[in-house]
Amino acid sequence: MHEQVLLKTLSLPELQERLAEQGFARYRAAQIFQWIYRHHAESFAEMTNIAKADRERLAKLFVLSSLRVAATERSSDGTAKILFGLEDGHTIESVLIPEEKRLTLCVSSQVGCRQACRFCLTGAGGFVRNLRSGELADQVLTVSRILRADGGPEITNIVFMGMGEPLDNLDELLRALAVITDDRAMGISPRRITVSTCGLVPQIDRLGASRTRTNLAVSLNASTDAVRDRIMPVNKRYPLAELLAACRRYPLEPRRRITFEYVLLSGVNDSEEDARRVAAMLKGIPCKINLIPFNACAGIPFERPDERAVRRFQKVLVERHVTAPVRESRGRDISAACGQLRERTADERDAAACDRPRY
Repeated sequence: MHEQVLLKTLSLPELQERLAEQGFARYRAAQIFQWIYRHHAESFAEMTNIAKADRERLAKLFVLSSLRVAATERSSDGTAKILFGLEDGHTIESVLIPEEKRLTLCVSSQVGCRQACRFCLTGAGGFVRNLRSGELADQVLTVSRILRADGGPEITNIVFMGMGEPLDNLDELLRALAVITDDRAMGISPRRITVSTCGLVPQIDRLGASRTRTNLAVSLNASTDAVRDRIMPVNKRYPLAELLAACRRYPLEPRRRITFEYVLLSGVNDSEEDARRVAAMLKGIPCKINLIPFNACAGIPFERPDERAVRRFQKVLVERHVTAPVRESRGRDISAACGQLRERTADERDAAACDRPRY
């Protein structure tokens, strides 16, 4: 007996090889991918252009599992937070963000996070495990399937900015991106996908050397090593000079920019002098800076700056010809905003399971 293989962890070439080993025609792989990722089939029985006997054989060889939607919460601004239950009992959260001309899904890459950024609730709970490539891609697939069933719009953009550090799970991320961007699968353009990182320099280089050509977002959040050491422990391994050097050598296509995320913490990194240092250190890097006033979380010892401090910081950057929009995080009233995602406790999972998933 062969052990069943999780089908959604396979790329198209890998599935072709697996099928060939079992005597199937290689073209069956493309058919199966179309059924799963375009027609949202949840079983081999639905794949009606494949002979019944072959479907029964496939069901014995492969596991075609899907993430379980335990609950959703909807914000007053239209943002939806989706609680996914994993097969091992852990949970992750994804966030669906509607905007005027786009619908963005924020995807998680790990259960918890090992980076321990001091202003982020996900890291406060520690690290549990990496998500498999199928669990990464399945967040997109499952939400897409629900939207289609409800007659809703399609996802236009994907950001890997949910729970976890995407580049700390780079191998699985790259495998998931191969499926998400493959025209025979989900077919989402890399230009509409953004991968975020706290600053893992070797992995930034590896991402740049890959064929993904996704957008890169870097969590900067400080203008000096002393402050960044305090709020982002990753800086002790890869200080600002090394991080910015990696950003300068990151391959960018024409008219593409790196996005720097800057969470403004009152009295910590939000002074006009901080803004002047940020503008100077980023000079020469094609970029924009998203300014994100801190989203309060219970047990996180920082405060949100007032509006005047935010606008002063922005003004200094704009005067130095730096594009610096202020991003008001969506879904703050349901703890779906930047830095607020986390794994649910057992009691919270039980309570959430009573909610009917709705979009």
